[in-house]
Amino acid sequence: MSVCGVRLNGATHKALTVFRREKIGFIFQFHNLMPSLTALENVLLALEAARKKITSRDNEQAMQYLEAVGLGQKSRKFPGQLSGGEQQRVAIARALVKQPPLILADEPTGNLDKTNGERIATLLREVQAGFGVTICMVTHNPGLAERCDTIFHLSDGKLEQDADHASRKAA
Repeated sequence: MSVCGVRLNGATHKALTVFRREKIGFIFQFHNLMPSLTALENVLLALEAARKKITSRDNEQAMQYLEAVGLGQKSRKFPGQLSGGEQQRVAIARALVKQPPLILADEPTGNLDKTNGERIATLLREVQAGFGVTICMVTHNPGLAERCDTIFHLSDGKLEQDADHASRKAA
């Protein structure tokens, strides 16, 4: 199997680790923000995890992503000072800062109220279109799934494409 131009079959553990670090951004249902770090520092953490020395350019870029998700003015706030929707937007900025070609999102709206869930769903579409990122998302929210280009269902251990999705979306 090849993902983002990298053949994964038979890859070593080290090669897979490098692949994940360099090619994939992660958005988790639970934001996994470090409570002792500011929003900006949490975004930069993705670069540090990639074993990158943080430069002033990285700081500028992280700020640009926070601004892109509407949180530039809250870059110095700690997670406990942010709403659930704001924390999720920090997590999205953190996933984007590495500029990965692929983002894996696990229930990105699962812990949010309806209003913030809609905001995050819209933001993910904007990220996909504006940054040219492929987003592979797991959700139990049918409304969120319907906003996607392609839907797969996992049922009884089988992954099947929703063949009717394209016609529903066009209607």
